Amino acid sequence: MSRPFLLLAVGRIKAGPEAALFAQHNARLRPPMTVREVPEARGSAAEIRRREGAALLDALPAGALVIALDLGGHQPDSEGFAALLTRWEESGRGLAFIIGGAEGLDSAVQSRADQRLSLGPMTWPHFLVRGLLAEQLFRAQAIRTGHPYHRSWRP
Repeated sequence: MSRPFLLLAVGRIKAGPEAALFAQHNARLRPPMTVREVPEARGSAAEIRRREGAALLDALPAGALVIALDLGGHQPDSEGFAALLTRWEESGRGLAFIIGGAEGLDSAVQSRADQRLSLGPMTWPHFLVRGLLAEQLFRAQAIRTGHPYHRSWRP
């Protein structure tokens, strides 16, 4: 059995459609992701990024392979993401996905990341990204096991 993924995210998600979307897809993961939330910071945009970045880095387990969700990151298709996930898991390190807040990720977090990953060129609300990431992780698991959830013949 593989280790659970860790999701480090800025902000406390409240009950609502974003939380329901995440819960639905996270429940499908084997094993489900563990979530650690850090509080949203206040101040100027730069100060918010710095404070949230420091909190995210402090919450990282030692030795984790860090994947930062970032608009400027690598944009694999679903099959490519499944292959990346396999490679990351084969590293033997625990995987930690990081989602920043509304002001984005501090450069210190981006520098610490082993990989920067984008869910596409559009900007997504950070609470919605949780559900999108959980769905893509489930899809990657389905691709790797030959489960029919992913239909590779469809664009």
